[in-house]
Amino acid sequence: MPNKTEERLEERLLKVISGEVEGKRVTLLCGFFKTLSWLFYMLVQLRLWLFEYRIIRASTLGCRVISVGNVTVGGTGKTPIVETIARTLTEKGRTVAILSRGYKSRKTPLWEKILKKEERLPRIVSDGKSLLLNSDLAGDEPFMLASNLPEVSVIVDRDRVKAGKYAVKEMKCDTLILDDGFQYLKIHERTDIVLVDYTNPFGYGKLLPRGLLREPMRNLKRAGFIFITKCPPEGAPQLKAKLREFNAKAEISECRHISKYLKNLYTREKLNLDAIQGRKVATISGIAVPEGFETGVRKLGAEIVHAARYADHHRYTQQEIIETINRAVKAGAELIVTTEKDAVRFPRIDRCDLPVIYLRVEIEMLSGSEAFNDWINRICFKDA
Repeated sequence: MPNKTEERLEERLLKVISGEVEGKRVTLLCGFFKTLSWLFYMLVQLRLWLFEYRIIRASTLGCRVISVGNVTVGGTGKTPIVETIARTLTEKGRTVAILSRGYKSRKTPLWEKILKKEERLPRIVSDGKSLLLNSDLAGDEPFMLASNLPEVSVIVDRDRVKAGKYAVKEMKCDTLILDDGFQYLKIHERTDIVLVDYTNPFGYGKLLPRGLLREPMRNLKRAGFIFITKCPPEGAPQLKAKLREFNAKAEISECRHISKYLKNLYTREKLNLDAIQGRKVATISGIAVPEGFETGVRKLGAEIVHAARYADHHRYTQQEIIETINRAVKAGAELIVTTEKDAVRFPRIDRCDLPVIYLRVEIEMLSGSEAFNDWINRICFKDA
């Protein structure tokens, strides 16, 4: 779990990459990053070549495997897409497991790995029947997925081959979804779904650490399906045409995130979206793109009088929540609004002077829904 110093460094580096800060030192740093990006590019392409020519061999798990991932780092809205795919497949009769590396979940201490043999097994967040781990052990996205998908198994392990074999053998799963799996090349014979963020599709046009690209955009040729996320209502025809230059065959779907309802974090009361219309609210978020969340709250008619922002995946302390509540009260807020992803990381507090509610967001397909449904049907009604 990152400390506050690491979070501040991460925020500073993002400002450098995006060009928000300038100066002689920034210019020198960008030059250094450019050199590192070139080295990173060489390593990425070498790794792909080694897998492509089977110098490093990938495993076959003997079932349907779907990878959902990105070519950039940062939030592309992946979790709602994974949830939508898993729910749709489950409703059509598949036995689904989601395999996650558990990004920023609590790591198992080395001494426990040595002394406790059972720790070598994957972490089972959900067995498709019961929720077995909290968000601290599971990671916030796997915990959220397990909470929203009670009939889907969710497994956390950096070794997705091991996790996949466990899901097939012990849980009798016939369909595996690799969460954030586009760069995970150790599993062969799978369908790659890649998400491209409409608001920053090309990661400033450069690879890490000079930009946000994990690999060159031309590597989108590996994708079988592309989702353009966070689109405006009219879609993204120009971006769609640009993506066709990198992949002429993949199905491309345009989609956006829409607000569905609000829920009280502590009482679990479900509220209509108009519950915050015309009200003064404070927001708190620890996500990659807080501006999108805050814009969504304003579109619901709320006035944001205080906004607390933390680094992506930040794990809140009681003191931080109490301080946010105090500042919100001082600013005249009537309630606090957060994201569903943040809600799983909130600590229990003894006293809360303002209601804390989270915003439930889901995916709406703007185009490509027929192709997506046909593809789902091909998965469900064709032997793996």
